[in-house]
Amino acid sequence: MKDNIILIGMPGSGKSTVGVLLAKVLGYQFVDTDLIISEQQQATLQEIIDTRGLEAFLDCEEQAGLSVNVRHTVIATGGSMVLSQKAMARMKENGTTVYLDVALPALAARLRNIRTRGVAARPGQTLEDIYRERLSYYERYADLRVSVPPHAHLEDVVEETIKKLNRCPNGK
Repeated sequence: MKDNIILIGMPGSGKSTVGVLLAKVLGYQFVDTDLIISEQQQATLQEIIDTRGLEAFLDCEEQAGLSVNVRHTVIATGGSMVLSQKAMARMKENGTTVYLDVALPALAARLRNIRTRGVAARPGQTLEDIYRERLSYYERYADLRVSVPPHAHLEDVVEETIKKLNRCPNGK
């Protein structure tokens, strides 16, 4: 296993929640790149999108990804981090990337309003549009894929993630 564990996936896939539990079980630190963005920019994700625009937000997200310099840490990335080749190259240099794969209907049930949650979306873009746009990126960057059933218990997702990490030396 590489030094860090990087969680990627759609907004609402559970990266932050699973990440905290996974870090506790492994005795790792936990970092959420969305919180790094908010701290660096002194604004919520939605405020950045609303006031500065989508491209500015994506630039902030890329910079947050590039600024992470940690060891023995579970890193929850923002759902659109995979759109930055530079940030993902940096992440993959230092960790094993785990894609939390949640089916679109389950995501739709979890996310009530993508326009207020700080989800990087172009005007008029639906959750389904975002899902279809990003799916190939998640698959490309994933060292491991953990399928998350609609009503999965968090502990089961953490356990499955650890099993896959243990079977995957050096993240491959």
